[in-house]
Amino acid sequence: MELYARGRHLLRDQPGLVVVAVATLLLVGDLLGKLLGDGLTAARFGGFVWDGLVIGLLIGLAGIGLSLTYSILGFANFAHGDYISWGAFSGWAVAYLLAGIDRYAAGGLLLIGAGDGPAPGDVGVSITNTPLSIVAGLVVAVGFTVGISLLIDRAVYRPIRDADGITLLIASIGVAFALRYLIVFFFYSGRQGVTDISRVPSYDIGGVVINAHELTIVVIALVLMVGVHLLLQRSKLGKAMRAMADNRDLAQVTGIPVEGVIRTTWILGGGLAGAAGYLVVLTQGTIAYDLGWLLLLLIFAAVIMGGIGSVYGAIVGGLVIGLASRLSLIWLTGDLSSFAEPVAFGLMIFVLLFRPEGIFGGVSTA
Repeated sequence: MELYARGRHLLRDQPGLVVVAVATLLLVGDLLGKLLGDGLTAARFGGFVWDGLVIGLLIGLAGIGLSLTYSILGFANFAHGDYISWGAFSGWAVAYLLAGIDRYAAGGLLLIGAGDGPAPGDVGVSITNTPLSIVAGLVVAVGFTVGISLLIDRAVYRPIRDADGITLLIASIGVAFALRYLIVFFFYSGRQGVTDISRVPSYDIGGVVINAHELTIVVIALVLMVGVHLLLQRSKLGKAMRAMADNRDLAQVTGIPVEGVIRTTWILGGGLAGAAGYLVVLTQGTIAYDLGWLLLLLIFAAVIMGGIGSVYGAIVGGLVIGLASRLSLIWLTGDLSSFAEPVAFGLMIFVLLFRPEGIFGGVSTA
């Protein structure tokens, strides 16, 4: 009787939660049925999970910078997506240059195959064929984006540092458009193939096909995330950043160098955004001027779902978004596969309905 009474109270007080729970049970039951039957092989299921992890790690990596910016500076930086784009273009321009300088003109290589430049297959850029150029490109992507972040902070955000969040947000939208069309000015407005997929080795692990680029992305993303964790938890600078996120005025009174912490925030956020953009191109093989802008909504979804202002929430939110978008393809086949990303946003809405502060309960917002 007591269990029955609790069930009635739950159905009356939180009917939405009951609907979600029932829907989840039905999906899990259907998934198990497909796995045990002939509808879905374990290898195909493992492939969806692996793809979701790769995508989720990239979204989480990019989301760390966005979350840091919000928690310490108090505004949503809409230019973050275009930092990702510039990281991709700057890094791959250098990777192309180093991989093909002995065979092709530097101008065509720096434009990443645009115009009369060499085709991706001719340059042969891949982690196994040209590992040094790939590593150098990643370093340049991080450094260049850090430079852009600091320059824009000095020129745009610092003079209006004490303005409200809406003013800063509008300013960031203007910065985003300027950065995006500077890419069009220097490079191109179309989508261009970059990596030579034919030269990337693949490995069959239990029926799940994993290529070398995906393994590289997972390793680099995990190393960077562990590095951020150690910085925030083990260093004085990390403690200062956490203090700023909790209470900026109190942190300033206690002698924490506010501008130094803000500078570090831009260095971390910009560097991780640049790395994420570069690695996204490594896995998808193409690059476009609006690459970061198209990813920005997914990154915002991950940050909000995880708890805006929480670094760990951004990582977990990214993984949830990535896994949800890939696993939904088990049911969304054919023309319905285009609804994979909307499913991820729908999941975010469900999470916020029952936990408005996000999974990790980040900084509360107005």
